[in-house]
Amino acid sequence: MSSMTLKLLKPLGFPDKLNLASLIKALVVPMSGILIFLFIWNIGARNIHTSLGEFPGPAQVYEQSKNLLSEHNRERQKEAAFYQRQDDRNAKKLEKNPDAEIKIRGYTGKATFIDQIGTSLVTVLAGFFAASLIAIPAGIVIGLNKTLYSAFNPVIQLFKPVSPLAWLPLVTMVVSAVYVSDDPMFAKSFVTSLITVSLCCLWPTLLNTAVGVSTISADLNNVSKVLRLSWLTHVIKIVIPSAIPMIFTGLRLSLGIAWMVLIAAEMLAQNPGLGKFVWDEFQNGSSNSLGRIMVAVIVIGLIGFMLDRIMLMLQKKVSWDKSQELR
Repeated sequence: MSSMTLKLLKPLGFPDKLNLASLIKALVVPMSGILIFLFIWNIGARNIHTSLGEFPGPAQVYEQSKNLLSEHNRERQKEAAFYQRQDDRNAKKLEKNPDAEIKIRGYTGKATFIDQIGTSLVTVLAGFFAASLIAIPAGIVIGLNKTLYSAFNPVIQLFKPVSPLAWLPLVTMVVSAVYVSDDPMFAKSFVTSLITVSLCCLWPTLLNTAVGVSTISADLNNVSKVLRLSWLTHVIKIVIPSAIPMIFTGLRLSLGIAWMVLIAAEMLAQNPGLGKFVWDEFQNGSSNSLGRIMVAVIVIGLIGFMLDRIMLMLQKKVSWDKSQELR
């Protein structure tokens, strides 16, 4: 197998060298599990009847996924036609009067399933990065100072288990009161979802960073003292490299929580995204709704898996201990 193929398969858990036994373990066994799941799902779906009809099986979900993709393509064609008509109209207007004032209007068509995926991804990554920018520096400072750790640990433990559904009404009211502008840079729904996600995914990174920093080897701290490193140099050269495994453990947990929190927040607040798509389909109550919801569920799971794999790849890149097995 080529080296390029191995590089592509490695983030998914494949070993560096593939022989027949490792290929079976890395590919055939997982595929068998997926096939067994699909078989159980198909049999179970046939025996579950709801007010909207039979529970969707794999075939129905596949069919609805094609329908959603077709709807997206049709919407993009409508958008392209809308802008083309607008360009043609403005061109004729300018031809008659070169000084005429023309207007460019944005397309206001319905957001498709693919559009909702993009919206949710942008929101979750923005909230995750915002939380990380706060959690990692704060975790380093708290981890290096036992007094600060003792002072802030009760606060962290108090807010860590709070549900996003509890934060959302408070965040919504605060954003509505504070974020007031005639021409806002970001929509209020985006800011609300971002802050809610950040509040809920902040704690795993903060705690893991603090613990990772506080458990640095005494020998490394002694070396830093002997070399008389400044505080900033000590953090960059000693603290961060040593705490990288724990920091990334926190980041992976935070990203998973961020994704789950966002979907719940979008459903409750009816903010644009996959959560709103699921809720709208549930309220729609058509015969295709269950299949479309199931497509969204599978896509949510796949995106969560891929986000975790991306974080794992980053962790392997920046980790100094290349012999450590990361999964």
